[in-house]
Amino acid sequence: MHCAMLKAEAVDGAHLMQIFWHDGTESLYPAVWLRDNCQCSECYLHSAKARKLLLEALDVNIRIKDLSFDRKKVYITWPNEHYSEFEANWLKKRCFSQQARARLQGVLFLPECQYWGSELQLPTLNFEDVLKEDEHAYKWLSTLKKVGIVRLTGAADKCGEITKLGKRIGFLYLTFYGHTWQVQDKIDANNVAYTTGKLSFHTDYPALHHPPGVQLLHCIKQTVTGGDSEIVDGFNVCQKLKEKNPQAFHILSSTFVDFTDIGIDYCDFSVQSKHKIIELDDKGQVVRINFNNATRDTIFDVPIERVQPFYSALKEFVDLMNSKEYKYTFKMNPGDVITFDNWRLLHGRRSYEAGTEISRHLEGAYADWDVVMSRLRILRQSVKNGN
Repeated sequence: MHCAMLKAEAVDGAHLMQIFWHDGTESLYPAVWLRDNCQCSECYLHSAKARKLLLEALDVNIRIKDLSFDRKKVYITWPNEHYSEFEANWLKKRCFSQQARARLQGVLFLPECQYWGSELQLPTLNFEDVLKEDEHAYKWLSTLKKVGIVRLTGAADKCGEITKLGKRIGFLYLTFYGHTWQVQDKIDANNVAYTTGKLSFHTDYPALHHPPGVQLLHCIKQTVTGGDSEIVDGFNVCQKLKEKNPQAFHILSSTFVDFTDIGIDYCDFSVQSKHKIIELDDKGQVVRINFNNATRDTIFDVPIERVQPFYSALKEFVDLMNSKEYKYTFKMNPGDVITFDNWRLLHGRRSYEAGTEISRHLEGAYADWDVVMSRLRILRQSVKNGN
């Protein structure tokens, strides 16, 4: 961004700074915000990219004492003679207009979301390419954010490949089931995933107050018959539910549901949480789905008259997920790694027959969206710079 200023002046009794830009636009900046964000070494630690100025030292009613400018910088003197400089590009990026704020939020958080149903063309990349090449890693994570799922092919059919992906993004998300965990038929299973039965559509770990954002599943061994994977775009289904039955959507997005998980694995655990099954942000947009029928608690903390309407709404939501229009079915092959958004997608598995030896083996792990988004921003910059 290369911006040039035509004019900068203090207005509104010196409580605001107004800039007229060379491109014909205008920007306003509050004096208190400018003082709070002074970039001098006394107020800002450049080595940490962090503010040093204490809020206790900030005059929230401050005025601009003196202001001058050239095409590329603004120079401000404050009432106590403190001096600040602000570059034009820095200011333009932080313009308070609605359009500029929306543009910057889009750059920071990449909110674009591509909905899909049974017509999904499963995005696929090579596992080794993602590990070795920044362009492929960027494609992986940007597609994961936009579509919600990416398949990586060509991993070795042995444990440990998931850990390599964890190191590629930063680190994996430790839970009570370990840094990684083995999905296979187990005697006295401590999780329904460790059986051969059908798994209905669910998100993982709503028993945690902060469920893992991304799930990684590596196929090491696959059964000949059964064991097919099923996925559904939960955000798409939520949109359809809201159109079809607004009351059901309201119930699922306003009712807190209890989840529980008790057992022993990485260590012993006794986990409880409360979530709305459809979680909305302050604008009413769906940001996360929290639903696992296996760990939905028998305890239900609602008045009795709200119980039956809740079940009706939940049943309609699940029926929509299972309709042919929305779900996508595929079978993982040894060497495949499926990476998906655990806040958006619900996944399931068809049943398969148990044999005398293990016939199906997946290794799984989780990653936090903060870690994934951090790596995505760094990769975007690296690819943009041609490194």
